Amino acid sequence: MTGEEPKDLVRRGYDALSLRYDEAYDSDTKYRHWVADLHARLAPGSRVLDLGCGSGVPVVRDLVRAGHRVTGVDISETQIDRARERVPQAEFIRADATSVTFPVATFDAVVSLYALIHVPLEEQPPLLEKIASWLRPGGWFLCVTGQHAWTGTDENWLGSGVTMWWSHADADTNRSWIARAGLTVDHEEIVPEGDGGHALFWARRPL
Repeated sequence: MTGEEPKDLVRRGYDALSLRYDEAYDSDTKYRHWVADLHARLAPGSRVLDLGCGSGVPVVRDLVRAGHRVTGVDISETQIDRARERVPQAEFIRADATSVTFPVATFDAVVSLYALIHVPLEEQPPLLEKIASWLRPGGWFLCVTGQHAWTGTDENWLGSGVTMWWSHADADTNRSWIARAGLTVDHEEIVPEGDGGHALFWARRPL
């Protein structure tokens, strides 16, 4: 594979299976308790970035309903098109998360749920450094990453015949990368899934 091919697999996979993914993972409700926890930590009208926003539900939708100003970024054109239809009050950008740029200290929070695991490993630490720079002092970073190291594909993702690609670091590595980026890990937990699971981190830019 060339450096671009994994990202092309991810983009094509979500273009093809945007709706099926939402149905398979019950995306309307899956993350809502995390979103509620984030809302409780934010001041009214905070600026939030959802990196890997998918179709905009529930993260962007629920945060907008709570009165926050939200920007969503996703590599999939289909996901972004659906997000714009579902949450017209938010701003959406179709882009590779590793190439998008924002001014320093733009956001009060950055959310990235099950998105870093689609980024090549060597590009994850620089992306985390960018995320840390985008946060205002005291800002929150909520992410779900790999729990165990693994890179590979599923050529029949969701039983569709469509190929998807992932690249996981283990939880210890993810924790060290987050800290190296300049963020303080406040909480960590395992999110079970099937026979394995993922690692969830709440981290904060120091005041």
